[in-house]
Amino acid sequence: MDAVLKTDVGQIRAHNEDDGAYAWNSDGQLFVIVADGMGGHQAGDVASRMTKESLIDKWKKAAVFRTPLEAEQWLEASVREVNGELYEHASGNPECQGMGTTVVAAMCTNQFVTTAHVGDSRIYLKENDDNGGFSQLTSDHSLVGELVRSGQITEDEAMHHPRRNVVLRALGTEVDVKIDTKTINWDPGSYLLLCTDGLTDKVPGDEIHLELNKEQDLAGIADSLIRLANDRGGEDNVTIAIVRLNGTEKGGGEQ
Repeated sequence: MDAVLKTDVGQIRAHNEDDGAYAWNSDGQLFVIVADGMGGHQAGDVASRMTKESLIDKWKKAAVFRTPLEAEQWLEASVREVNGELYEHASGNPECQGMGTTVVAAMCTNQFVTTAHVGDSRIYLKENDDNGGFSQLTSDHSLVGELVRSGQITEDEAMHHPRRNVVLRALGTEVDVKIDTKTINWDPGSYLLLCTDGLTDKVPGDEIHLELNKEQDLAGIADSLIRLANDRGGEDNVTIAIVRLNGTEKGGGEQ
């Protein structure tokens, strides 16, 4: 597997409340996380950074996963623990009251990918098949996401809706949180893309698919997508992680 993570403050905001990381374990399994913080002066930064650091720390201490069930149970329990950590931190620090963060996370093996998500950050899969399948693996926990699912607005209208940044579910804002998890199979040549809404508010899925189809390295793809978002206003921070399954070789390193 190859992986890259890129983050950009955008064209308008003074600081970056996004965060993310990836790390391999001893068996070549890869864990990726992207988070988009929110709430109060600097509190968004705190929420996304705490989420990243805590999940990566839990990953480093985890065992190798042999089945999707093991991966799903670990991932859901870990994200739930982080929710409690954030809520406790916000409760004990007045400057962080009301802070929260979205999260998308993926545990990748050479056979399957297990994902977890809370909020409106997204995960996409580009499959290596004759049809060139491309799909969104997550459903936005947001006001406009609900409006799209109920047929009241279209995907295109959602990108320009005045309340598109209203998130209905986030880490750290409540004592408990509902976490969506799923496992998919993937084949060599497939791509997984995790991103914050700074990308998807500006670049629709079909254009993301086109960029993933281009003959360039992962860093080049991420840079191109960030450039598209910034060229279209760049009002928000943008963070993108891309994973490509090349074959059975083990990865190495950490971002």
